[in-house]
Amino acid sequence: MTSAPHPIDFTDRATQHAARSLDVRWIHGSESAKHNTDPELQVHHYDEHTVILRQNMAVNYEAPFLFLLFGDERAVLLDTGATASPAYFPLRRVVDELVARWLARHPRVGYQLLVLHSHGHGDHVAADAQFAGRPDTVVVDAAPDTVRAFLGLGEDPDRPARLDLGGRVLTCLTSPGHHEAAVTYYDPFTGFLLTGDTVYPGRLYIDDWDAYVATIDRLIAFAATHPVAHVLGCHIEMTDQPGVDYPIRYTYQPDEPPLQMTVAQLHDIRRALDEVAARPGRHAFDDFVVSYRTG
Repeated sequence: MTSAPHPIDFTDRATQHAARSLDVRWIHGSESAKHNTDPELQVHHYDEHTVILRQNMAVNYEAPFLFLLFGDERAVLLDTGATASPAYFPLRRVVDELVARWLARHPRVGYQLLVLHSHGHGDHVAADAQFAGRPDTVVVDAAPDTVRAFLGLGEDPDRPARLDLGGRVLTCLTSPGHHEAAVTYYDPFTGFLLTGDTVYPGRLYIDDWDAYVATIDRLIAFAATHPVAHVLGCHIEMTDQPGVDYPIRYTYQPDEPPLQMTVAQLHDIRRALDEVAARPGRHAFDDFVVSYRTG
């Protein structure tokens, strides 16, 4: 008789704060992409149950970050990067290896993988097809109606949904403005507020001004009642000089600021939105650039 798997206590404070660090030098491209030696995916274990990945800039200049979170019953991969080809971007292989290593330490039968997205832009969904046919896997299309129905997000944008990974329960918040299907995920185990392209140290592209302002207000209100350790988006586009970003399609970013942002910076973004007052164009601030696109 096989014994039941030992449940993981995702509320244990000692486990939550053991060996966690975002003091990491992210791969940031090479002066010559031809001579690039970075891995296709950088893998950083924030803790035993939380992995942050970054795509190589030589493979795609967007260099998005992806997040793999393990729960007792299933793991979730948030976003699949900017490149479809497994030859150039072996996301499936890397994720399979990470899942296998986790299961070697925490044996379970029929452990599931759920593939979700921060939003539906191409640099976040490109490798979805790599997971087609993978056993015990659900890939959720990033179309607004599909993802909202799967997560249980209804018509009220201020009513969040819950995603239970087995003891590790994420809060899902509707977050339109940059993209209609955008969702922010809050993980109480790490305190991560995972904001996709809604908030990150870079160019905050806004397609729907009113929806974006409402989203930032929603995130600020949520953070006021929940312990947020880090606000983590999916890109770094700023330099470490205030108000200066790297050019679009640039593939060498040696002077990046950290990926992680703070709740205080959410308030900075809100004040910036008041200052911009829905004026189209590019508006640079110390830690981000507001770019409002109309038409």
